[in-house]
Amino acid sequence: MLLLPLLAIIFVACDDEVTYSDMKERERDAINAFIRSEGINVISFDEFIEDSITDVENNEYVCIDDVYMQIVSNPKGVENARQMYEGETLNIMARFFEYNISEGDTITGNIFDSDNPDHLRVELSHGSYSATFTSGYMYSTYSGFVPEGWLVPFPYLYLTRNSSQYAKVNLIVPHTKGTSNASSYVYPCFYQITFIPDKNFYDVN
Repeated sequence: MLLLPLLAIIFVACDDEVTYSDMKERERDAINAFIRSEGINVISFDEFIEDSITDVENNEYVCIDDVYMQIVSNPKGVENARQMYEGETLNIMARFFEYNISEGDTITGNIFDSDNPDHLRVELSHGSYSATFTSGYMYSTYSGFVPEGWLVPFPYLYLTRNSSQYAKVNLIVPHTKGTSNASSYVYPCFYQITFIPDKNFYDVN
């Protein structure tokens, strides 16, 4: 007589199990809900690549490699501003905050802590960008691992040490391009990041 109740418990437990596919679907729903709630207008890559601009007044974002990107400030045309060179390794300071879209909570950030900026080393080799954190909040939280999503803007950004023209982006990053925690627990993050090259930026080899 106990067999049927036991089987029912087993089947209920199986039905309640959350699969990776379920988690990915929840993540997509969370991203789409965030896009709607923030009034984001997603433009095509073809529209974006014409001038590499996202219209901030119209809250435009472009989706590149599953990452939604808005370039808030890009100092293209500003004196001494430039992109990274092939074969270059650059030390960059980052002002940022990290927000868990699924939970609606800020995870970490240094925007309000001027004494503790994050630092990362970015390398451009054979047309591909890679990076590691060397100090700061992201380094303390995730060690040296830099989310792939953070690197998506670099092919389109110009960098400068002019404080009124720093390169700044907003990003919606899915778990596949996110931190180790985001990858493990399958949640998307919103980032606001300002990239500031170090003092040797203008000393090009």
